[in-house]
Amino acid sequence: MRKRSQMASPGQSVESIHQWIFENGDKRTDPWLLVYSPMPVVYIFLIYLGVVWAGPKLMKHREPLDLKPLLIVYNFTMVCMSVYMFHEFLVTSLLSNYSYLCQPVDYSTSPLAMRMAKACWLFFFSKVIELADTVFFILRKKNNQLTFLHVYHHGTMIFNWWAGVKYLAGGQSFFIGLLNTFVHSVMYSYYGLAALGPHMQKYLWWKRYLTSLQLVQFLLVSAHTGYNLFTDCDFSKAMNAYVFTYCISLIALFSNFYYQSYLNTKAKKM
Repeated sequence: MRKRSQMASPGQSVESIHQWIFENGDKRTDPWLLVYSPMPVVYIFLIYLGVVWAGPKLMKHREPLDLKPLLIVYNFTMVCMSVYMFHEFLVTSLLSNYSYLCQPVDYSTSPLAMRMAKACWLFFFSKVIELADTVFFILRKKNNQLTFLHVYHHGTMIFNWWAGVKYLAGGQSFFIGLLNTFVHSVMYSYYGLAALGPHMQKYLWWKRYLTSLQLVQFLLVSAHTGYNLFTDCDFSKAMNAYVFTYCISLIALFSNFYYQSYLNTKAKKM
């Protein structure tokens, strides 16, 4: 009898992908909040998009809310959280003798491997918390700050780091967390000082350099992941390729923001 090749039905393909997602995760992180299934993050993302769409409409005929006390507490809390995560990424990587060029994930349950995995999870969870930035813009009617860059960056980071914690909680992932927590400790310090009131504006001349710092971060991550695309490193090539591509998109968007905010404005004034 002639054997006929069988193609998987769409339903079988979806079931296969579903099975792969659950069976190939890091068993250490699976029990942690929001990690085991992608669906909670999907629901959070959909709610986030709903808020971005409906929020400005609901606030259109309302006065902007005065959130000064809340913003001060929130921003300086995020500073403390960022400093703590930076400390965890730095100290744990040093104690574990991590390579800054190529570092595979340690999937063991050793104290240092678990400490790094927990730092990665906390970093992922901080990205969920940071969605509040958008809510505060809407409630204060700062709709000019609800740019594609803002929504794209906040919305995608929760998926990026869900995948990181689900499959790659450690290894080279630490480098991204290390840089980003340093940048965010500076960024939320700026926002916290700005929230104190107009009298602080004279001390906040360094805003444009904050955008420059973010661009340097993306360039470093691009160089780091790009290097490992062409070396024999026991870390996911697919993840490195995705991170490299993602960083290129952020470099383009942040460069455009820098040009429009500082260079183009200056040219118009001349």
